[in-house]
Amino acid sequence: MGCCGDEDEDDILKHLNPSISTESLTPNLHHSSSSDSDVSGDVISPMNSHFSGLTCRDTLRIIFEKLPIPDLARASCVCRTWSSVASDRDILTKAFKAPWKLKEVIGEPLSGSFWRDNTIGKFAISHRIVRGDTVARLAVKYSVQVMDIKRLNNMMSEHGIYSRERLLIPISNPEILIGGICYVELDTYAKREVAVLYLDGSGPDLKTTSSMIRRTTSDLGMKRIIHSLKRSMHVDDGTAQYYLSISNGDPRAALSEFSEDLRWEKQVGLP
Repeated sequence: MGCCGDEDEDDILKHLNPSISTESLTPNLHHSSSSDSDVSGDVISPMNSHFSGLTCRDTLRIIFEKLPIPDLARASCVCRTWSSVASDRDILTKAFKAPWKLKEVIGEPLSGSFWRDNTIGKFAISHRIVRGDTVARLAVKYSVQVMDIKRLNNMMSEHGIYSRERLLIPISNPEILIGGICYVELDTYAKREVAVLYLDGSGPDLKTTSSMIRRTTSDLGMKRIIHSLKRSMHVDDGTAQYYLSISNGDPRAALSEFSEDLRWEKQVGLP
């Protein structure tokens, strides 16, 4: 069998029943139904090479709509047709919601791998920070562990909690998701995409969400620039970041500054 998703449908059928020749993959239009001895060949089964349902998109869709996320992931590795149907957004969303009886999942994830995991750790409650909040108090309020809150929010300590507008709270009781609406969000502090539940039913602040996405995009762009400067200068990240900072974020000016320093070092005879 070849690489995942690279096989044609006929190849898949041959692997399912190696004893069947290539010519037999074409349905026999003159087959007689009167012979009892041939009845077994008409049985609709995945092990029967005449089972056209294996490549019928409508049939596959009916089947795949009943599969959980792990089985959809396996089905997408069978062939291109299966992968196309198993990757359908409606099918993925339905499978993502099913175990928790969610009403709706709103939003488009940045990563296609988001749908591959719908365990309870993929969900979180959005808690807006107010005066007097501490991680310990929130842990008691939501019946979760302090370390779980810190881990989910990528926190080393409680310092700086008030610099954040909210914290993501792990879900300890799955029943809270029943009939709920979750929003797919990328949290810049947690540095992960999660399905966020708002207990007050308010939903995300669109302005805040947009600014978070812009900030994340900007951070990724800055990392690419620093990586490019690092390779061009043959220096470490810190040095590349230094020259970029003194050049007001202009990569060309940073390279010029670095070149000027190299020339100066050669003139004064520094090693």
